[in-house]
Amino acid sequence: MTHIPRTTATATPAPPFGRALCAMVTPFTEAGALDLDGAALLADRLVRGGCDGLVLSGTTGESPTTTDAEKSALVRAVREAVGSRVSILAGVGTADTRHTVELAQEAEKAGADGLLAVTPYYSRPPQDAVEAHFREVADATGLPLVLYDIPGRTGTRIEPDTLIRLAGHPRIVAVKDCAYDLLGTQKVLARTELAYYTGCDESVLALRAIGGAGYVSTVANAAPGAFRAILDAFDSGDTAEAARRQRQVIPLVESMMSAGLPGAVTAKALLGRLGLPAGPVRAPLRSAGPEVADGLLAVYEELVAC
Repeated sequence: MTHIPRTTATATPAPPFGRALCAMVTPFTEAGALDLDGAALLADRLVRGGCDGLVLSGTTGESPTTTDAEKSALVRAVREAVGSRVSILAGVGTADTRHTVELAQEAEKAGADGLLAVTPYYSRPPQDAVEAHFREVADATGLPLVLYDIPGRTGTRIEPDTLIRLAGHPRIVAVKDCAYDLLGTQKVLARTELAYYTGCDESVLALRAIGGAGYVSTVANAAPGAFRAILDAFDSGDTAEAARRQRQVIPLVESMMSAGLPGAVTAKALLGRLGLPAGPVRAPLRSAGPEVADGLLAVYEELVAC
């Protein structure tokens, strides 16, 4: 067994929102309304399960189909449920800079600790416009901002050189990385103090090993402790155990994130099978059928039995 003690001199600095963050689903009632009581219950479970922070109204939280008022109400309800135990990041990204600024200001009023903003989608702005967009959002509140780089969904990435320039802004503090560009990630890590969170559940250990801060996980909605254990093992110096635990979660990651369905759909299907608050997804998404949900439950039970 490889066991290398990590000293203060070599340890990664404490990340701004903790290490283990969950991209929480937004629970709905069976009629499709926002379920604030369910959100409070789920948030408390995730915190007790080992999450350092909760990301609300992200992609997994179905932000494109929730209203501005629902987003603010969700932050308030979760803040009341978890108190000051963990950080709350509010997803505020849209295709419209003005709207994103408005959502950022409302999230601050509602009690969020930080903001998550995706690259403006569909219009595919050039890099100077991407940079200007994020600077305007960062200037709009007193909250720290996490930049969400996921070109597979937005059509536009945040290029490494753009991230390096944006790192000079005092409130731009972190990146949620779904760019699948490990070389570019290392370039930014080497030249900035930005905290890097992987948004790809299969890469939790890999990013941590090169100096990443931690993760923002969709699969952690169902298995928060299994993902936390990867980081705990690595940070204690037990790299072999960290690798074993990363491999252990891969079947569930593959079932939830690589099965042709969005993570919001599979996460809600599994949570429903576990008797936890989730409810249906909103159109245009469609809830998973019983066979998919049963398959997810089987893989989950194999994980928790290990």
